[in-house]
Amino acid sequence: MNQPNPEKNLRTAEFVTLIALLMSLVALSVDAMLPALPTIGEALQVRHANDAQYVITSLFIGLGIGQLIFGPLSDNIGRKRAIYYGLAVFMAGCLISTFATSFEMMIIGRVLQGIGASSPRIVTMALIRDQYSGKQMARIVSFVMAVFILVPALAPLLGQIILWLGGWRQIFATFFTFATILFVWFLVRQPETLHPDHRSSLSPTVIGKSAAAVIQIRSTIGYTLASGLIFAPFVGYLSSAQQIFQEAYTTGGLFPIYFGVLALAIGFGSLTNDKLLRRYAMHQIANSAAVATTITSFIALAGLIVFDGLPPFWLFMIYMLAVFVFMGAVFGNLNALAMEPLGHIAGVGAALISAIATFVSVSLGTVVGQAFDGTVYFLVGSFAMFGLFTMAAMRWAVR
Repeated sequence: MNQPNPEKNLRTAEFVTLIALLMSLVALSVDAMLPALPTIGEALQVRHANDAQYVITSLFIGLGIGQLIFGPLSDNIGRKRAIYYGLAVFMAGCLISTFATSFEMMIIGRVLQGIGASSPRIVTMALIRDQYSGKQMARIVSFVMAVFILVPALAPLLGQIILWLGGWRQIFATFFTFATILFVWFLVRQPETLHPDHRSSLSPTVIGKSAAAVIQIRSTIGYTLASGLIFAPFVGYLSSAQQIFQEAYTTGGLFPIYFGVLALAIGFGSLTNDKLLRRYAMHQIANSAAVATTITSFIALAGLIVFDGLPPFWLFMIYMLAVFVFMGAVFGNLNALAMEPLGHIAGVGAALISAIATFVSVSLGTVVGQAFDGTVYFLVGSFAMFGLFTMAAMRWAVR
C-alpha cells in the first residue's frame, strides 16, 4: 500500500473531483432511483404507495451503520484500504438489488449499498482532515460540495433515461459500473494519507477511549446534532420528492429537471459559502443560514393556509430554491466545525459524528416523508421546526 508522501499529493482540482465523485455514490444511489420508485413498488408489490420510500431510507440506514465500521477501520488499516472494502460491499449490494425478486431482497441490497457507500463518504472526510484544517478544510469541503452537487442535479435525469431505455434493474447495473471506475481511479492516483505511525488499534478499549474523547467535546456534539437536525427535513424531501413533483404537481417527465434545478441551488450555496469564508467565521455563516432557513419556512408555512397546503408550483419552487441556497451554506460549515477538534482521531471522530447525524436525520426525516398526504404542509413545517432546533444546537455548541 502507498505510504503518505506530501510530494505525491494530487493537485487540488483532481483531488476535489475524485473526492467529490467518491462522496457522490450516496447521492447517485438516492437520486437516480427517484423516477423509478413507482415502477419498483409495482414490480415488487409494495402494499402502500409511501412504502416505496423505504428504497431511499434503507440506504441511509446502511449509511449510518457503515460509518461506525469504516471510520475506525480507516484509522487502523489506512484510508485507501478502507475505501476499497467499502466499494466492494457497495458493488455487492448493487448486484443483489439488480436481481431482486422481492421488496425484502431489494431492501437488503439497498442497506448493503448504504454500508458500502459509507466508506468513501466518511473516510474521504478523514482523508481531507489528514491534509487540511480550519478555513482551508472548509474551503476544500465547499469545493467538493460544489462539484458533488452536479451528481444529484443530473442523477434523476440519468435514472429517468435508463428507466426509459432498459428498466429499473439497469439503474443498479450503472451504479456497479460507476463504482468500478472509481475503484480503479482511486487505486492508481490517490496516495495514502495516514502514516503507519499514526494508526490506531481496533481494540474495543482504544475505540471506546476515542469515542469517549469525541463525546466529551461540546462543540463537536453540538454541531453534529445541528447537522443531523438540519438534514432531517432534507431526507424527508428526498423520500417524497417523486410524489410531490409527479403526483401533487403532476410534472410528469419534467420531474428530473425541477429536481436538478433545486440541487444546483445547494451547489450555488456552497460556492457562495467559499466566498463568505474569506470574510466571516464558519459558525457565523452557518448560524445566519439556519436563521434564514427558519424564518423563510415559517413565513411559507403561514402562507400555505391560503392555498390549502399546496401553493402554485412556481411559488413552491421559489421557496425551495431559497431554502436550498441557505442549506448549501450550512452543510460544509457544520461538518468542518464538528471535525475541527478531531485531528488526532479523525477516523473514529468522523465515523461517530456522521453516524449520529445520519441516525438523527434518517429517523426524523422518515417521519417527514411518510407524512406525505398530497400537500407540502409537513415538509415546509419540518424545515421551520428543525431550523429552530438547529439554531438551538449551534447555540449550545458555542456556549
